Amino acid sequence: MIDKNIAELLQYALARGLIGPDDRTWAANQLLSALGLDRWDAPDAGPARPLEDILKDILDWAVENGKCEPGIASRDIFDTELMGRLTPRPSALRRVFWAKYMQSPEEATDWYYKFSQDTDYIRRYRIAKDMKWVTATEYGDLDITVNLSKPEKDPRAIAAARNAPQNAYPACQLCAENEGYHGRLDHPARQNHRMIPITLDQQDWFFQYSPYVYYNEHCIVLNARHIPMKIDRSTFRKQMDFLQLFPHYFLGSNADLPIVGGSILSHDHFQGGRYTFAMERADMETSVTFPGYEDVEAGIVKWPMSVVRIRCADPDRLIDLADKILLAWRGYSDPAAEIFAETNGEKHNTITPIARMRGDKYELDLVLRNNRTSEEYPLGIFHPHQELHHIKKENIGLIEVMGLAVLPARLKTELAALADALVNGDDISADEVLSKHGPWADELKEKYTFTTGNALSILQDEVGKVFAKVLEHAGVYKRTPEGKAAFLRFVESVK
Repeated sequence: MIDKNIAELLQYALARGLIGPDDRTWAANQLLSALGLDRWDAPDAGPARPLEDILKDILDWAVENGKCEPGIASRDIFDTELMGRLTPRPSALRRVFWAKYMQSPEEATDWYYKFSQDTDYIRRYRIAKDMKWVTATEYGDLDITVNLSKPEKDPRAIAAARNAPQNAYPACQLCAENEGYHGRLDHPARQNHRMIPITLDQQDWFFQYSPYVYYNEHCIVLNARHIPMKIDRSTFRKQMDFLQLFPHYFLGSNADLPIVGGSILSHDHFQGGRYTFAMERADMETSVTFPGYEDVEAGIVKWPMSVVRIRCADPDRLIDLADKILLAWRGYSDPAAEIFAETNGEKHNTITPIARMRGDKYELDLVLRNNRTSEEYPLGIFHPHQELHHIKKENIGLIEVMGLAVLPARLKTELAALADALVNGDDISADEVLSKHGPWADELKEKYTFTTGNALSILQDEVGKVFAKVLEHAGVYKRTPEGKAAFLRFVESVK
């Protein structure tokens, strides 16, 4: 059967345009080399099958014949090598991309996104297994996802990674050196990974897609150099330059400090794509004016986190004002609102910026962040508090700031088990896995009558409401009269 599987994989590559008819013999020999075979009979491939099924059969054969170690990590390394041998070189990809870009930026990204899936760099069949639903809240419809491909990260581990010596190759999973990398058990294989070089603020950057695709056309834009995240004036210039290249995409950055930043702070990067998040749909509920920038529309957004939105047809005016707001926030303290710019020499204030086009105007959402901790909240005062950790403990990064929850894979089985327990009236206090949900479950039992038909859907909806609370905890200014007054004090301080 391995000969037929090779024929099927070649047929797949031909159908997707990864190889041409003239490449078939060469490509077959590439696969034989990877599989440790000296020959094959070149049988007819038969009816086309899904790539996942073809690769599974090849991997099963490879494990049985000692060509591949068992286990998901080893199998991923092996099948990525196979796909890498069928993936065009970077120079070929880039020629096609820029030729299509001359027709339109959308045509180029449409093609590149499909290419990234056809090469199995984006594993469509795994993404399809993620749980997804929408929860209606006072802030609009929030997107909730349970991600089944990445482990939950502890904020302290993320902070430690930022300061750890950088002596591995590639230095991190974002580095340009990942393009074509063979991988290892602690680092994913990337032989089928291809990137597009671009220039932002006169610097070398790369454009690629995320292999995990949390939303449509989820892209990553990364610095060609492995340098730490930094939010400054140049950040806003890079965002404006990107919008001029790809006006149909948004581009945002995680904050540059632990706790309020994303999961990778050691490599300067943005995330973007073609998707409308709940925060983008949210209105400006309070209009404000910044002195000297009366031509820039500005306001406070109706959102659980603290967002200043600015909008103007002139990108340079937005950059100037955004820089002024950032510098003001960096040094701003308001003890009455528990906001301190610095304690014991550690700086706390930063911004999560998101840029997009709205019609013919450039728009920036500046989300105010503060990473101060306390004895009561050791993981962060403006971070999901302990009572929410049974659902969400990880840092609130860019994607979640905008209203899309990326929740840990453990919730898939935990919610199913908790639904059963609630229907059966089971005591979960002694259950090692479910006991952490105990206080939450007790609250829900007061609100609902659980049945086999409604239990899981109720839990999913309530998870969405917990996520709204997560965002409220992360907001530096609470949505109270006192919080709104404190927010306006900061706005008035920007001179």
